[in-house]
Amino acid sequence: MSGEKSTVHSHETLGRGRPTISTSPNTQNEPERLSSSVVRRRLMMADAATLLAAIAFAFVVQAILRPVPRFIVEEHLLLVLASLPAFALGAAMKKLYRARANARPLQEAANLLGATAVGVGWILLVAFAGQYDELSRLWVGAVAISVFGGLLIERRIARSLFERLRRVGRLQRRIVIVGTDAHAIGLLHAYDRNPSLGYKVMGFVGDNDDASRGAVEVLGPIDELSTILEAQQAVGVVVSLNSVRADRVNQLTRQLTDEGYHVALSSSLRDIDVTRLKPQSLDGRAMIYVEPVVRGGWRFFAKRTFDISLALCLLLATLPIQILAGISIALTSRGPVLFRQARVGKNGELFELVKFRTMMVDAEQLKADLIDQNEADGPLFKMKDDPRVTKVGKVLRKLSIDELPQLFCVLVGTMSMVGPRPALPSEVEAWDKDVRDRLRVLPGVTGLWQVSGRSDSSFETYKRMDLYYVDNWSLYHDVKICIKTVGVVLTGSGAS
Repeated sequence: MSGEKSTVHSHETLGRGRPTISTSPNTQNEPERLSSSVVRRRLMMADAATLLAAIAFAFVVQAILRPVPRFIVEEHLLLVLASLPAFALGAAMKKLYRARANARPLQEAANLLGATAVGVGWILLVAFAGQYDELSRLWVGAVAISVFGGLLIERRIARSLFERLRRVGRLQRRIVIVGTDAHAIGLLHAYDRNPSLGYKVMGFVGDNDDASRGAVEVLGPIDELSTILEAQQAVGVVVSLNSVRADRVNQLTRQLTDEGYHVALSSSLRDIDVTRLKPQSLDGRAMIYVEPVVRGGWRFFAKRTFDISLALCLLLATLPIQILAGISIALTSRGPVLFRQARVGKNGELFELVKFRTMMVDAEQLKADLIDQNEADGPLFKMKDDPRVTKVGKVLRKLSIDELPQLFCVLVGTMSMVGPRPALPSEVEAWDKDVRDRLRVLPGVTGLWQVSGRSDSSFETYKRMDLYYVDNWSLYHDVKICIKTVGVVLTGSGAS
């Protein structure tokens, strides 16, 4: 039940691999849904087409860069025919058609690399056994790179396509939540907020009706769970461990898995990246070890190197844009070109944040008159149509050009390229102890909250995203957020 599902949406993460087209009367108005076998078959066909296209591309590379006689090309073709079953075997070994084995893009990429290695390794093995003395190393390298790269791109496209199908209800897995406590209700809301995960909660199962919420109600007691699952055509359950006794959880898990249902157990852990969780066993008990986050040592120097390198590149690339922005501000409104403000940095230390000025000079004084029009909750202040913003400022904000001077803060070490939003001292004063944990790292020019629709995010979401970043930091996350930032800037979806 991770935040990201694989492209293999064959209903296996919480499904039994059977068709999910409903015939019950209460689902007649639902969109026609695709069965798991259809999805799996189409994905296999896409993989096969990509594989053949990638191998053909390798032949083209060979012909352009280092042409070889026709008989060598024919030998290479024979090697391809001999290796096709090996590529299929690699896909099966790396479980490329099981959703739970490809829940995250990085997992899927590793599995694709493994499957490619099996196929290419078989080519080399057959060539060695058959004494193919004229085997082209260029061709083998081109096959390996093009197959892996092609499959990676194809799976990314498939992932996006399947997410769209889930949102319109064509790739949904019916599930039931076992439990009726507040945690169980929170699970329902989480699934409702994330339709792209492809789960439809049919109802709760528990011994009381405290969890009834409109159309999603308690369907019956736990003793009738199997009957309820069959009636709802559900493919699995999510058990709220806070709501069900431990011995009952063991009994249900054994019973449901024997009956072919999939079972997910929801613990009270929240905002801990699944890559940090390691299963362990203690006297028959399932344990979860949480790997600590290490920010010091070589990781600190890697992050600092990444920050300086990227900041310098962006400063040089955007210098003409920054000059034009400064001239536009100076010609259209009175006051300085740059806006300077004290913000709270790492460990609570104050630093001077620098941005292009997008508001009138007396914006801070006018803020008191607009406080009753604040559209954000918590200590944040946001207005969609803030009258203090200048005409040029609106354009700079829409394109995130106003943020570019913060790159100088990155170079001097008061900010990072990626991190929590740099907060005002007045905001920090209103924070509780949990939120103050975000001060353990440098604030960032961009961050998880900034690339997730910051205009529409509540303070609770803002707090959770920043804490998630702090608690689960890795250089991989930084790179991923920077890549997402490019899309946000180009579409303007992150402007606040």
